[in-house]
Amino acid sequence: MFALIDANSFYASCERVFRPDLVHRPVVVLSNNDGCIVTLSSEAKALGLKRGMPAFKVKDILTKNHVAVFSSNYELYADMSERVMQTIQSVVPDIETYSIDECFATMPASGTNTLTAREIKSRVYRWTGIPVSVGIARTKTLAKYANHLAKKIPALKGVFDWETLTDARKRKALSLFPVTEIWGIGSRFTARLEALGIRTALDFHDYPAKQLKALFPKPLLQTHAEIRGVPVLGLERTAPPRKEILRSRSFSQDVTSFDALNAALSFHAQEAAATLREEKLLCASVTVFFHGNPFKDYIPCRVTKSMSLPYPANDLPLIMQSVAWLLRESFVPGASYKKAGVLLSDLVPEDAQSFLLSRKEHQNAVLSATIDALCRRYGDDAVTVASTLASERSGWRMRREFLSPAFTTKISDVLCC
Repeated sequence: MFALIDANSFYASCERVFRPDLVHRPVVVLSNNDGCIVTLSSEAKALGLKRGMPAFKVKDILTKNHVAVFSSNYELYADMSERVMQTIQSVVPDIETYSIDECFATMPASGTNTLTAREIKSRVYRWTGIPVSVGIARTKTLAKYANHLAKKIPALKGVFDWETLTDARKRKALSLFPVTEIWGIGSRFTARLEALGIRTALDFHDYPAKQLKALFPKPLLQTHAEIRGVPVLGLERTAPPRKEILRSRSFSQDVTSFDALNAALSFHAQEAAATLREEKLLCASVTVFFHGNPFKDYIPCRVTKSMSLPYPANDLPLIMQSVAWLLRESFVPGASYKKAGVLLSDLVPEDAQSFLLSRKEHQNAVLSATIDALCRRYGDDAVTVASTLASERSGWRMRREFLSPAFTTKISDVLCC
């Protein structure tokens, strides 16, 4: 048996934990550069607001209804997510973290599943302040749907065990669920399924497996088996090995200067390299990319350039030197840019390194380890590369005008009485 535990309006809930005055007030959280609504509370949804709406288009609604608006506080959300996952692990034997705000968990195949789910919900709220919903079923796909019902039907109070339904009620519930919303289907197969007359989850459930096998790849066939209650997807207790690490952001405004672009790429390279070392990985290839604003330029400038490193590495100096060289080789004077990023690829484990480091390479490794130690102790911005310190007015840093404090990750922002 599986449970899918999903935090309700996670970003908005994180903001409310430290602002009790917002409990019954509409809350929205905006995307990068305060562009679009990415998370909203139930009170905000009641105002007609929806995910994806540009903030500037609904400014009057936000102001008139005293909606609490926040920029995305990624540092806070990541830390709160870790606390939620640790709390869930204190109740169940195994979990699979699926995203920042949801995870799968194994449940004992017994009549106590609903009680266990209620304990998860209660403990997560007591220990972290984050409300969650729990869906339980024989398969992961049905657990996702059970979680959806747990959120949508108030009488369930955030917990629903699919296996408590009779076969007739299961069929009724599946008939009300569009096939496009089944986990694992989405827009990829929708048109082809609808062409076969498959429009609801029940249609999908009843369609002959042999006919689907002749028309669709294995992932959809697995979903078909799961929607019928046949477990195919197991719990992934360890995440699959990374193939690449990407760091990128859109700029708060278009930038044209080399220094601003260099600052942005240096910042992303520093973050990506730190992730490499944290996960004990090495990269053999570095790629930089930057491009213009497609909404302003008919044919925006687009640049992508890669290089192989002399040896797999994760030390900051070598990666920074590579990024700087790639930028110098590909920068187009006079062009304007809206987004830039760094991609580290061809990743291998640290213990795969089978050659001796030179003295300089060893010094670089020691320097990187020292920077990591200082940042762990004093905060992520305790030590930074000088090239990231380009003028704030250059516009390369992400706009976050409504950013809340880093309540759990920055000592100066910790609440005190």
